[in-house]
Amino acid sequence: MIFKTLWQNISKSKDKLSENKIISDKFNYKTNIHLRFIDFDLMGHVNNSVYFTYLEIARAKYWEEIVKWDWKKTGIVIAHAELDYILPIVMNDKIAVHVKTSRIGNTSFDLDYQIVKIVGNEEVVCSKGKTVCIAVDYTTSRPTAIPEAQKQKMLGFEQL
Repeated sequence: MIFKTLWQNISKSKDKLSENKIISDKFNYKTNIHLRFIDFDLMGHVNNSVYFTYLEIARAKYWEEIVKWDWKKTGIVIAHAELDYILPIVMNDKIAVHVKTSRIGNTSFDLDYQIVKIVGNEEVVCSKGKTVCIAVDYTTSRPTAIPEAQKQKMLGFEQL
């Protein structure tokens, strides 16, 4: 009887799909992704492994255009990658990826992502992801401090 009373008083959350129609205004960088025929599986939607390729494309553009990462001095390895699949991407969808630096440490930083479908003037979230990136010294193959110039560009662009 007590369990039933407590259960009835719990407020129900909104539908997760309706929540995903709102794009976070906390993303300052977005790039369009062109879908390729090879991205699709027999079910007619983008294969789950290809989503990580989309994150890689967006991450590389972000580093090139915003952070101006100097690849000749310092490398980056991905220590962790995760992705929540929300809606499928199908043929003829127009998609983009939002990227932001969400955390900066001494040798590592986190990037957050949203893959969205562009439907008219609106964007609908298809997936949300995160990668943990480690700065690496090429000569020692060990983690190294994030170069100060790149760190400052991430902090300034993201207003962290």
